[in-house]
Amino acid sequence: MMTRSTSSAPSQRMLRVGEQVRAAITQVLQRGEVRDPLIEKTVISISEVRMSPDLKIATAYVTPLGVADHAAVIEALNKHAKFIRGRLGPQLRQMKYMPDVRFRDDTSFDNYQKIDALLRSPEVSRDLDPDTDDEE
Repeated sequence: MMTRSTSSAPSQRMLRVGEQVRAAITQVLQRGEVRDPLIEKTVISISEVRMSPDLKIATAYVTPLGVADHAAVIEALNKHAKFIRGRLGPQLRQMKYMPDVRFRDDTSFDNYQKIDALLRSPEVSRDLDPDTDDEE
């Protein structure tokens, strides 16, 4: 009898397939197969691909490097998502279904920067400094 996991954490299979899809999308972009001037001239970092539980939807979290307008690059990638999906075939032969690919802006780096700035702020560093004990 198999017990179904009740946690919302991704399964090992979802993580493994997500990493394979990430590598395959990276190869398609590196080879310059997508004929779009915006995509061709932009270095795009794919930090993570999250798979849906049925492995039919792949959400790729991307960061266009050196570009102020991330939205335009994300829109261009989503416009070419069907083409990119078609180019994934050779690397993902073992999959029963080729997943639909969706692109989202990866905001985790911005979040890290905000947290870092908060931790470096004078108010927080004062509270974290062990030498300033309240001696009243």
